[in-house]
Amino acid sequence: MKTDYKFSNLLGSVYRRGNLVYTEDGTCLLSPVGNRVTVFDLINNKSHTLPFAHRLNVARIALHPGGQLLLTVDEGGQAILSHFKRRIVLYRFSLKAAVSALKFSPGGTHFAVAHGRKIEVWKTPSTPGSTEGIDDDESGGLEFAPFVRYRQYVSHHDTVQNIEWSSDSRFFLSASKDLTARIWSLDPEEGFTPTILAGHRTAVYAAWFSHDQETIYTISKDGALFRWQYLPSPDVDPEMVAAEDERWRINDRQYFFQDHAHLTTAAFHAQSNLLVTGFSNGLFMLHELPEFSEIHKLSISASNIDTVSINRSGEWLAFGSSALGQLLVWEWQSESYILKQQGHFDSLNALTYSPSGDRVITCADDGKVKVWDTASGFCVVTFTEHTSGVTACEFARRGNVLFTASLDGSVRAFDLVRYRCFRTFTAPKRLSFSSMAVDPAGEVVAAGSLDDFDIHIWSVQTGQLLDQLAGHEGPVSSLAFAPNGGTLVSGSWDRTVRLWSIFARTQTSEPLQLQADVLCVSVRPDSKQIAVSTLDGQLTFWSLSEGTQEAGLDGRRDVSGGRKITDRRTAANVAGTKSFNTVTYSADGSVVLAGGNSKYICLYAVETGVLLQKYTVSTNLSLDGTQEFLNSRLLTEAGPKALLDETGEASDLEDRLDKSLPGSKRGDAAQRKTAPAIRVPGVAFSPTGRAFCAASTEGLLIYSVDAGVQFDPFDLDVDVTPESTLKTLARREWLKALVMAFRLNHPKLVTRVYRSIPTTDIGLVVRDLPEVYLERMLRHVAKEADTSPHLELNLLWLESLLRLHGRVLKERQGEFAEVVRMVQRAVARLQGEVMKVAERNRGTIDYLLGQPRVRKGVDGGGVRLKMLGNGVGDGGARGEDESMDDEEEGDASEWIGLE
Repeated sequence: MKTDYKFSNLLGSVYRRGNLVYTEDGTCLLSPVGNRVTVFDLINNKSHTLPFAHRLNVARIALHPGGQLLLTVDEGGQAILSHFKRRIVLYRFSLKAAVSALKFSPGGTHFAVAHGRKIEVWKTPSTPGSTEGIDDDESGGLEFAPFVRYRQYVSHHDTVQNIEWSSDSRFFLSASKDLTARIWSLDPEEGFTPTILAGHRTAVYAAWFSHDQETIYTISKDGALFRWQYLPSPDVDPEMVAAEDERWRINDRQYFFQDHAHLTTAAFHAQSNLLVTGFSNGLFMLHELPEFSEIHKLSISASNIDTVSINRSGEWLAFGSSALGQLLVWEWQSESYILKQQGHFDSLNALTYSPSGDRVITCADDGKVKVWDTASGFCVVTFTEHTSGVTACEFARRGNVLFTASLDGSVRAFDLVRYRCFRTFTAPKRLSFSSMAVDPAGEVVAAGSLDDFDIHIWSVQTGQLLDQLAGHEGPVSSLAFAPNGGTLVSGSWDRTVRLWSIFARTQTSEPLQLQADVLCVSVRPDSKQIAVSTLDGQLTFWSLSEGTQEAGLDGRRDVSGGRKITDRRTAANVAGTKSFNTVTYSADGSVVLAGGNSKYICLYAVETGVLLQKYTVSTNLSLDGTQEFLNSRLLTEAGPKALLDETGEASDLEDRLDKSLPGSKRGDAAQRKTAPAIRVPGVAFSPTGRAFCAASTEGLLIYSVDAGVQFDPFDLDVDVTPESTLKTLARREWLKALVMAFRLNHPKLVTRVYRSIPTTDIGLVVRDLPEVYLERMLRHVAKEADTSPHLELNLLWLESLLRLHGRVLKERQGEFAEVVRMVQRAVARLQGEVMKVAERNRGTIDYLLGQPRVRKGVDGGGVRLKMLGNGVGDGGARGEDESMDDEEEGDASEWIGLE
């Protein structure tokens, strides 16, 4: 089994804080999620997370107009310049202060950064291997000092909130909390002096140029919109106007009248004169300038809107709300949602894969159960029936039925075909269920509680409580059914694991004694072994049939890591992180995956007990427990600086008000007064074994074996080139050409060779195909079946591959499970399309056969029509050529057929 898992995607969270950015073509949206950036493809309905990560939460992002360079800055001012298309980091640089605004110039040669009341303009570094950027006379490689500060502007008296460039990149506007906006020039211009636009009574949020750059719009926090134009003084005679009398003046004032709400975000599309504003009550408005005519008004959130962005065409509006983790893309002309996603705004508790492996189900303390599509990265459906935190979720092995347990005292069953809750299980007395297990046959469901020591058993079909299993002397922490359905395994805080035979005539329980409180139990897929994690950090393996311990390992050193702010000891000596809270087996049972209240996920080999891999969940210093050592500079006389409440020092009144509950630590990570702690409450392997997911504080992390083919230099030599491959193909050496194309890993070349092989030789090529290329061949044929119109060719390849290599696929089904599922989907789609065409053709043929055939003949001076039967005995079987011969011979008969 392959164990080289790498970070693949981040789900469960779509937006946290910061600004949203569209790509140049307007088809992709970039959203900061914690210390990473997620890209949402709005056309193909997919999302992916960029592989690099910051050390703190991302505060601002900006995309180069050319679409290749992406600049991201975190809360501490650390910047990463990356190649957006190749997803690689080019440079790392420290701006040495928190950034409040970031913007590339339209020409792409400079970018402006706002640090508090100071504005800096930097030269854009050149892209390696291209001619973009500035001073590219010697471009082509990495620069020694890529970030060069071009100019600095210091005149504002408070934080700069927004920067906007003119279309010619010569000037830019800055809006500040000091109630003013200012006009700056990039280079000294003759006759130009920096201009102050004053007149607002509250902080100016943003300022923009009009499309013709003859007008400037400024908007403030109280909802006042000013239109500025270059006009003379009204006291001067229009005929005697001099150049020194003209300056920027307010030509018009408009106001947004919103009671008990203030403006939180705004964006302006200069080409269409469209103004979008968002308010603290979740309302957004669309206006057309300069007439200030209202186009639309809509409430999209229960809390304030943090940011808004408009794509280049002005059709799609993107809204982000950090309080609830919402991300919306709205098409204002058709008044429809392009994208509507919301992550969990509370910490995740558990997760599970669907039996098909294409869905991941997560549940959290916010009472929501979400179904995520692993291929697209989007949330498919959200269930909100639970009224309290959901603590456990599990799939029935047969059928699309999901079971969840909650602190509200109920266990619910959801139908994932109709997306509805069809059964609710409750106990005779009010309990808060913390663990759950489902029989593999889907007949019974069991749940345990921390309030009661009994295990409750319900019938899925009737919903009735069947039994209460008594025997534990402490709260039940974990439940698991054996895959063969014969045994229920329960772990408790009374330091025992019990094995229950609930389907036998006499329900017996066999206790297994351990040395510490049991945190989690897991059963191997072959039902022969169970893994038990205890509070002392031990991971023990027991025989399910014999009830004896087979192996054990000490995981305290592996799982311990990360020091919290309140800890007085080093990370190696903290007792709270030295245990695994969740353990799961792989599909073949050869390895186990374990996680706990730390930043590490450990992968162990079951037979040897060797630590195979150790994955770091996050290096985000904005989370508590991610660093090994505390910084002494952050310690004050009153204690750690992060624990001090600095709410009363904010400049705005609404920011000074503390609305949080005393002692409450749950809720949205963006609203907590203290940093959320890093932890891994759940891990799960996919049914194919090629991926696993982990529920963490930052969201749902997906780790997978790289689906792309790794470059192997030993497979190549100087003779393997695209030209030599085509020459080999011309010599009709089919197998050699196919193997050379696979070695080069050139998709177009593989497709060309694949389609050039004659159908009569497919069986011979497949028979001699090396097994090392079998997976690639199946994957390629499955993709061809989905994209190419060569229906029969693809089916011939699939038939030969499955007939000649079916034994290999069966013996190594864990390795080939993913590609086999791809083939199944392709064949099912082809079958459906062929059946539709066949049914349509059958109906057409039945209709044509049911039509009477008519022969028109001329007899003397009249015309007669004769109904023809089936062509038996009356010449009805004659063809077109025969009828033409009859006409030439003088027969006046003529066939009237269906063309």
